Amino acid sequence: MLYANLIETIGNTPLVELRRLSPKPGVRFFAKLEGQNPTGSLKDRIAKYMIEAAEHSGELTPDRVVLEPTSGNTGISLAMICRIKGYRLKVVMPESVSEERTQLLRAFGAEIVYSEGIKGTNGSIIVAQQMAAKDPTYYMPYQYGNEANPRAHYETTGPEILRDLPEVDVFVAGLGTGGTLTGVGHFLKEHKLGVKVVACVPHPGDLVQGLRSLEEGFIPPVLDESVLDGKIVVDSRASFAATKELTQTEGIFAGVSSGAVLRTAQRVSERLERGSIVLLLADGGWKYLSTSLWSKEYDELGEEIEGKVWW
Repeated sequence: MLYANLIETIGNTPLVELRRLSPKPGVRFFAKLEGQNPTGSLKDRIAKYMIEAAEHSGELTPDRVVLEPTSGNTGISLAMICRIKGYRLKVVMPESVSEERTQLLRAFGAEIVYSEGIKGTNGSIIVAQQMAAKDPTYYMPYQYGNEANPRAHYETTGPEILRDLPEVDVFVAGLGTGGTLTGVGHFLKEHKLGVKVVACVPHPGDLVQGLRSLEEGFIPPVLDESVLDGKIVVDSRASFAATKELTQTEGIFAGVSSGAVLRTAQRVSERLERGSIVLLLADGGWKYLSTSLWSKEYDELGEEIEGKVWW
């Protein structure tokens, strides 16, 4: 299929049945492979929507610099889109992110400002907000509070899931900005009676790329908690093990938050006799190779993961 540019290829990702991982004869798992987007994550969807909405409103003009706090994936998605459209980009992210993220951002020409790793993405948000307040030339999409974030999933991800699997019963995704759960959740509930939406969350204090615990005091403004039917906490050990399980059992090379989502779906399935569960696998595993995740046991990783933002 011919496209005018790379931005047009965003979305319409595969929905793949996980036959070997589906836990019971009556319960089926289906993985939405967001790692198939151009930069390898679902954040391509929201980056496109946020930038194009700002262009349409007139907030983003060629003389302004795009500024965004991120743990990596959103920054990379914005970097790709800004490179194509000709905007300068500056990202604020924890110094504890994986090295692959830094290299990718620099490859796209983004400028990087590091925040304290121990403060995670919450620290990046504060730094970026302070920078934006001091300099009006910055335009901050602010994924955590931008309605274009959930709208991207309401208008694309949700319809794709229902189109490909009309019998969906449960949707499971990681809780990060809240945009995916809010957008997909609202769409599915409006168009399919009885659909349940379950959030996968990390333990408080875990430094997890792309996921957050609401108990740490920051609730993203775009998150509509009323759409959630449940939240399930998954620890790092279980998430790492499930990430390897995805690769070794189904051949899916995904990031660590995807392992957390798999564990969440497995726990949801314990309460079901029959049903179809869609797992949103947020990104591919390429940005996590420096963890040695696929070649070592969890207890062997030691300092390689200590204090790092991996998920």
